[in-house]
Amino acid sequence: MKIVRGEVEKGKLLKRYIGGEAIVEIYENVVVKRRIPKRYRVKELDELLRKRRTKMEIKLMNLARRQGVATPIVLDFDDDTIVMERIEGKAVRDVMNEDICKKIGRDLAKMHEVNIIHGDVTPMNMILKEGKIYFIDFGLSFVDSGVEPKGVDVHVFFEALKAYYDDWFKFKEAFVDGYLEKGDVEVIKRAEEIAERGRYVKRVSQS
Repeated sequence: MKIVRGEVEKGKLLKRYIGGEAIVEIYENVVVKRRIPKRYRVKELDELLRKRRTKMEIKLMNLARRQGVATPIVLDFDDDTIVMERIEGKAVRDVMNEDICKKIGRDLAKMHEVNIIHGDVTPMNMILKEGKIYFIDFGLSFVDSGVEPKGVDVHVFFEALKAYYDDWFKFKEAFVDGYLEKGDVEVIKRAEEIAERGRYVKRVSQS
């Protein structure tokens, strides 16, 4: 693996995850994320896309942090690989409560304020450390000022709450309270509209 500065001490490998888009290796000190080449794409195009997406991920992590949203600090990178600090905390999925949900809503609104669409807002992509919520995966993130993609971001989180928790509705209400401190009420409305579309499609398919 070629890294620009090559100065990062990784330490012992603790875990390795292979996803559809990237391989993530968790070491004692850092996390290394490498985008997987796609053999079905022309090599030159594949290299270009991986390079662009890596740069975008780094850019949006940094932009989110400037907005006051906690994210891992990027320590090193090259065309398709990011080395970032390892956040040692608790998985948000395992410690969810209303206060945490309110903070998540507040932080997502901060990102939406500068048109960052996270793309995968779920409790599995957040870590709680010293009272801060760290967003740890910007692999699907992009920039868009529209209400629809922001509504999709919120909808994805609501669906994750439903999937993970029996008392999801109180968490949803806490999220909305936090989001509306800085966010646009139209985004929340759009998230509800998106959910209703899904229910309508389900009803039609079952009739």
